[in-house]
Amino acid sequence: MSRTTPTADPVVTPELIKRHGLTSEEFERIKKILGREPNFTELGIFSVMWSEHCSYKNSRKELRKFPTTGPNILVKAGEENAGVVDIGDGWAVAFKMESHNHPSAIEPFQGAATGVGGIIRDIFTMGARPEFCLNSLRFGPITDENSSSEIRNSKIAANRRLFTGVVSGIAHYGNCVGIPTIGGEIYFDESFEGNPLVNVFCLGVLRHDELARGTAEGSGNPVFYVGAETGRDGLAGAAFASRELTEQSREDRPAVQVGDPFKEKLLLEACLELLARGAIAGIQDMGAAGLTCSTCETASRAGSGIEIDLSKVPKREPGMTAYEILLSESQERMLIIARRGKENLVREVFDKWDVPCAEIGRVTSDGMMRVRNNGAIAAEIPAKALAEEAPLYSREARRPTTAGGIGNRRYNKLRKIDMHDALRRGILRALRQQNPGCYHGLQFDLLRARPA
Repeated sequence: MSRTTPTADPVVTPELIKRHGLTSEEFERIKKILGREPNFTELGIFSVMWSEHCSYKNSRKELRKFPTTGPNILVKAGEENAGVVDIGDGWAVAFKMESHNHPSAIEPFQGAATGVGGIIRDIFTMGARPEFCLNSLRFGPITDENSSSEIRNSKIAANRRLFTGVVSGIAHYGNCVGIPTIGGEIYFDESFEGNPLVNVFCLGVLRHDELARGTAEGSGNPVFYVGAETGRDGLAGAAFASRELTEQSREDRPAVQVGDPFKEKLLLEACLELLARGAIAGIQDMGAAGLTCSTCETASRAGSGIEIDLSKVPKREPGMTAYEILLSESQERMLIIARRGKENLVREVFDKWDVPCAEIGRVTSDGMMRVRNNGAIAAEIPAKALAEEAPLYSREARRPTTAGGIGNRRYNKLRKIDMHDALRRGILRALRQQNPGCYHGLQFDLLRARPA
């Protein structure tokens, strides 16, 4: 098996490793995993998969302290693209919240819009139909009637630009797809000047037997790329989102994705139809880290391998390198592991919805993520090591003060909330507002359902 590295690829140097956000210790770990030095494309792959955005290497130890299991939990937090909770009588809800802070700070409209698009895909990837979105936003002050300082007024104008762009982006994407934003919260404080927090939540409803998984199961099963063509937008966006925001961050504008909500609506309907027709063994959103993340994560979860050919990936720009194709975060794309023998059905459904579709590879049993490009191997990495074995760090921390009520033990005396009942009633209220008559049967089931 031949391995060739394109002559145009840069030589992997300490400076190049640093620019990819990897430490010298992490690079040594990569060499140990591969048994050799990575090529330029493989370096890029590790840089996005081992970024904080994808690996949570700086926060995973803390996140593990949160409870994630319970009698009503069907899919726990961090296990899949979204969590899934049983709400009784065979019904479940899939929901997730995610931030799009850095992209929104650089390109507020597209940064916020694509945050909405990504969270919607995470929900229908689980087999659920998205029903509504919420958001939690933080900005710097947008008014100061007493200020006469030119510098202060300039900051207020910048905050207003961010505020207007983010709100417009959220409204635009959700409304075009047909998924309403039914509520949220917003606060203004100087600590968020120039660096807003943009958190988006989406919830969908499904029957238990409609639950889908992001796994590359079944050696020999075909791998399909579906959705928008791959371009150079959002290139290495996961690594960008993991870096500190600085005055130079505007140079990273190409790392912000550009969304097309109308294409997302078609993709949503095509995927849900294909899931209902039993043609899918696994399905994964191409979100952060794009094709790289979707391939290695599906293989890692299943304990399998995956092999793809980049020459078969639909592209909207000529001359794209393996590095660019794998690290692109172009929006409205999914990876589908189809059941063998269902290939024509996959093509038929996506052709019906006028969504690009291409068979680009197959599931293997050797545990490797193998990427070919015009016959040559562009990358060959153990899928599990790439997806799950990023180094974990314990950063310096200190206990918060009791300022603002944080850490106040009197909070322990507050009335306990029945979370199952609150969730069920909140869903019913949202569905009733969206369409009073459409969900009558579902409302009846939910109101009389109780956990065992």
